[in-house]
Amino acid sequence: MAERIVSDVLTKPDAALEMTLRPSLFSDFTGQPKVKERLEIAVQAAKQRGEALDHILLSGPPGLGKTTLAHIIAKSMGANLKNTSGPTIEKAADLAGLLTNLEEGDVLFIDEIHRLQKTIEEYLYPAMEDFKLDIIIDQGPNARSVRLNLPRFTLIGATTRSGLLTAPLLTRFPVRERVDYYQTEQLQHIVTRSARLLNIEIEATGAREIARRSRGTPRITNNLLRRVRDYAQVRGDGRITEVIADRALAMLEIDQNGLDEMDKRILEAIVVKFGGGPVGVGSLAVAVGEEPDTIEEVYEPYLIMEGYLNRTPQGRVATELCYRKLNLKPHLGKQANLL
Repeated sequence: MAERIVSDVLTKPDAALEMTLRPSLFSDFTGQPKVKERLEIAVQAAKQRGEALDHILLSGPPGLGKTTLAHIIAKSMGANLKNTSGPTIEKAADLAGLLTNLEEGDVLFIDEIHRLQKTIEEYLYPAMEDFKLDIIIDQGPNARSVRLNLPRFTLIGATTRSGLLTAPLLTRFPVRERVDYYQTEQLQHIVTRSARLLNIEIEATGAREIARRSRGTPRITNNLLRRVRDYAQVRGDGRITEVIADRALAMLEIDQNGLDEMDKRILEAIVVKFGGGPVGVGSLAVAVGEEPDTIEEVYEPYLIMEGYLNRTPQGRVATELCYRKLNLKPHLGKQANLL
């Protein structure tokens, strides 16, 4: 149950509700103050000049607001937003169709842009720099290249793994911003706002309890709020208090530090099955029954940030805090790894 909460895959009703809770203005967007300020200035300057906004790359862990910022940027510019993702663009013709259907000033948002195929990525280079698209027509001796003019548009790319972007693509984004994990106070504000939109009665202490155990991620905060609401409705009087929130999160197997069942399985596997590490992500994924990409993108960043794991060239290593969390003593041979 808890594993589904931190998943990035939303059902259709969840996705619709996510859109309801998503801020539509910079003033409503909580957190990331420096990123928000820089983007607001870029938007205002482009509007004053009557130009399309420069291409933007948003990077950071999942669930921190990259897609929300893309929607806010497009609305602030008064532009249409076209959504797609890297894995869904399978052929050059798919990308050509997207680009040729854009109008002047439109925003094209490509989520998980690091997963674009390299051959398709190369078609983006002239489109981003010169707003032109080279298309090959026919095959063999009759093949010829046709250059199409594109309207000036803004490409917003989002990625959870900016290190996988090629240098030629990375340098074509004049604006590059990274979003980071949220503080508890910021998440508490998000919980309170979402509760108001969902007509949920919640106390400040209840909101803080949910925020404190949300792994610094707004998406998880909103998911937990909905699950706690269900618990309060069935096992309480519908009002979310600190006690109700604590009981609901305990039922979901989310502990006081925000770690869920899969987090604990990862830590236990490293300590018990691999002697504290180092262990490669492939072996770790097999041990816990999860995909390597999910471990690297969803679970591992938070565990590293909180100090439970270290990532070394040899693999993942459990820290002293990890052993304390599991109420275990470090192996004598691993002392050097913990220093």
